[in-house]
Amino acid sequence: MPEAEGTLLSGLRVIDAASFIAGPVATTILADLGADVIKIEPPQGDPYRHRTSGPGVPESPYNYRWIVDNRTKRGLSLDLRHAAGREVLHRLVARVDIYVTNNPLESRRRLGTRWEDLAPLNPRLIYASITAYGERGDEAPLTGYDATALWARAGLMDLVKPAPDSPPARSLPGMGDHPTGVALFGAIMTALYRRERTGHGSMVSTSLLANGLWMNAIQIQAALSGATVEPRPAREAAASALANLYRCADGRWFLLNAISDETDWPLLLRAIERPDLADDARFATSSARRANARALTVALDGVFGARPWSEWQNLLTKHNLTHGAVATVEDARHDRQMTASGALVPIADPRAGAPLTVSSPLWLDGVDKVPPRLAPELGEHSVEILREVGYEDAEIDRLLATGVVVQGKPST
Repeated sequence: MPEAEGTLLSGLRVIDAASFIAGPVATTILADLGADVIKIEPPQGDPYRHRTSGPGVPESPYNYRWIVDNRTKRGLSLDLRHAAGREVLHRLVARVDIYVTNNPLESRRRLGTRWEDLAPLNPRLIYASITAYGERGDEAPLTGYDATALWARAGLMDLVKPAPDSPPARSLPGMGDHPTGVALFGAIMTALYRRERTGHGSMVSTSLLANGLWMNAIQIQAALSGATVEPRPAREAAASALANLYRCADGRWFLLNAISDETDWPLLLRAIERPDLADDARFATSSARRANARALTVALDGVFGARPWSEWQNLLTKHNLTHGAVATVEDARHDRQMTASGALVPIADPRAGAPLTVSSPLWLDGVDKVPPRLAPELGEHSVEILREVGYEDAEIDRLLATGVVVQGKPST
């Protein structure tokens, strides 16, 4: 068992029986904090392991999706369709603290991996479930991805489009799965706290639908409260020119977010060196600036389009105006703040294809995270894990011979 001495969750044992993204994200955070996470996959592997092409999936010789969402875990390949495979699982469940799954509800019933199936094996077990649409209701058995059950269903796809007449805005792979995984991590830690107080395990759950609603909670609540939620206007018709997107001379876009209009307006005039705009009756007051936001946007387009982003970044920062570059993902390689803050951390393994990986988005003062290790190969630690739960070599050989367990190659 890997050592994680001194980390917050060292000694905690976790089964990751989930696939794709949201469930494994929760267990990756647990692993970052020192838990021993066993990634269970069928003999053919988690389909996410093999997802190498498709829309929004950049080509790379490195399995970057698997690296970031399954790092620092051990791998067990197990066929739960066989009774012998379920017996292996039961031995593990009896010895672990947490079991995480996002299998469809019918699949759990068929394989005997529901809460009511596993809870009798371990009264202290935390059973963590992710579904697309929740545990109850007509749609509970349905499958779904974050693009459908979260992004589209919760209204986000419709509301973030750039103009009212634009097509709905598509989400990026995993964009909703990652915050959903953080929500499940929070539920797991809450259940562990409850277990400390009561001694009893429990089932916890979240869903993509619930997280989509939470992400869009302000607008959803507006609609629930009887308000009419209007589509956002196009950039040129924004309600405030001081909270809008602008393009610099070098083509870089940035977001100006000077929402404290009365105090930020004079600061902006100094930053852009245009005191004459203060004398323009259309912009003389906050209400006038809003009434003439289109004209002010045109004026600021001309101003910001005359200099490169580097100059505007310095001037806006100097005058304490809130702003942010519209970054590209390539910018992350050179973003010093991302590494200084710990949002990007080193991964010391050339097989990752990069010196850095994305850290889980929470920190505790005085608690170090585990240095990330490469995600496991399929079944990389199968024999090691079987021995830990008491299987003799002859039994292991039979499980390997029948294909119930697969021992993969070590990641060397």
